[in-house]
Amino acid sequence: MAHLVSNDSSAVRHELTKAEYVLGRHPDCDIVVDAGAVSRQHARLFREGPKFFVEDMQSRNGTYVNGRMIYDRHGLSDGDQIRVCDVSFTFHQETSTLGSSHNMTVLVDDTNAPTHSTVWSKLDVTSEDSHLRFSASPEAKLQALLEITRSLGKSLSLDQVLPQVLNSLFKVFLQADRGSIILRDDRGNLIPRWTKVRRDTTGETIRISKTIVNEVISSKQAILSADAASDERFDMSESIADFHIRSLICAPLVDSDGDVFGVIQIDTKDQRKRFREEDLEVLGSVAVQAATAINNAQLHEQVVRQKELERELDLARDVQTGFLPKSRPTTEGYEFFDYYKPANHVGGDYYDYLDLPDGRLAIVVADVVGHGIAAALTMSKLSAAVKFSVGVGLSPAEMLQTLNANLTEAEFDGRYITVSMAILDPREHTVTISSAGHEAPIWKRTAGKTGRPGADISGYPLMVEDEPVYEQATIELAPGDVVAFFTDGLADAMNDSGEQFGMNRVVKHMKGAKSAEVGREIIADVAKFVGGKPSFDDMCLVCVSRTS
Repeated sequence: MAHLVSNDSSAVRHELTKAEYVLGRHPDCDIVVDAGAVSRQHARLFREGPKFFVEDMQSRNGTYVNGRMIYDRHGLSDGDQIRVCDVSFTFHQETSTLGSSHNMTVLVDDTNAPTHSTVWSKLDVTSEDSHLRFSASPEAKLQALLEITRSLGKSLSLDQVLPQVLNSLFKVFLQADRGSIILRDDRGNLIPRWTKVRRDTTGETIRISKTIVNEVISSKQAILSADAASDERFDMSESIADFHIRSLICAPLVDSDGDVFGVIQIDTKDQRKRFREEDLEVLGSVAVQAATAINNAQLHEQVVRQKELERELDLARDVQTGFLPKSRPTTEGYEFFDYYKPANHVGGDYYDYLDLPDGRLAIVVADVVGHGIAAALTMSKLSAAVKFSVGVGLSPAEMLQTLNANLTEAEFDGRYITVSMAILDPREHTVTISSAGHEAPIWKRTAGKTGRPGADISGYPLMVEDEPVYEQATIELAPGDVVAFFTDGLADAMNDSGEQFGMNRVVKHMKGAKSAEVGREIIADVAKFVGGKPSFDDMCLVCVSRTS
């Protein structure tokens, strides 16, 4: 049966018998994760046919699988690590791929051991001067090592490399009862990635001592305990006592920079076949070979994941573009210009034009706090809510109140939105403006004067107050007047010297009589100002001019 196991000392097992489970802080969740940074409803696991998926539920801090944040539903494989904030779980499918058994493997925090041992050997596997000797069963073990070298050189997948290492070790060390490979994830947490047992003990939880693992990692040395049960170093190690381990060897996995990224450990219960010092040398040699192969496989998988992410982001960008206007209004006597550039593939800025049945035109410019995928997801919900909130006969202030009420019904975990809502009446040649914490627009009049209509009446951003009150300001446009709406990413754009573009530079370009002329000048100057420096915030600009 599929299940989740918490990656802490409790190793709590959650049987996945239903079609759907919700993880979160709220006590009504199926799997309660009692941590302050976890959202009330953080993520959900659900089954489609034989396969399980995990999906983030618009949480504040995101959901991670194997160290990578997920942005859509993600198919789970046996052994996948699911993390919500600092709490992690291991997913196990009905048919386990964790080695050759159906066992769960957890790291147990059982440190507090003494600091010396008389039955302890060490081997430095990082020093170039440590010549690894093959003094144990030369022919058989050398043959096995050559097999490891050949097989590892052909593999670029961790799911192939890890079992190959353990299978080869079990051919070398016939007395080994179990073997495990523990690797660091992207956050530095130690995760058991593959386990092999000599005899099938289905259902048993394999507990690996952090005492041993931490010692190997900190010293960067392979270690041997000929009699682990009486080794003073492991006096407090419950995993050794529980499994009746008589002897073990553990070696670090070291990358080309000399950093330890995991360990290999094998152990035995057979008192008559304890490991010897020459076995330590063999495992140390295997660890060097395995570290190179594992590191190469990890790099390969990183490249594959990066390409997958880029494809997903390209798709997300296409989807987000669908929420933005496909064309500009053709209102008689008026000209429009718009520009949108996300800081990443997708962004949280938003603009739209909505024709109202009474002949007026609603203009919306908004900025979701933050940028990237999370802001873009919120923006997509904003787009839908705007279309339901813009009604016949409503003023911009009333539209903002309706929009706030619609969005507050959904949980966004502290995310808020600033909005500039304007109604253009082409018959009266007026623009009525209301603001929910957004930058006031710039109004350039024919005489050359500029103003910021509505700057003194801006209300709360959306989703900050349950029943906010918004005010509005109305201006009358003359031929040649231009109104520019924008998000703060425009004025906050920064060059290599750390200087911001600033509002004064935006105003400086408000001299033309047409929106396209004004808009293109502003965007060209921003591009020139920042040079090749990447944007740290999304940019959006909408200009409206009266031409006749």
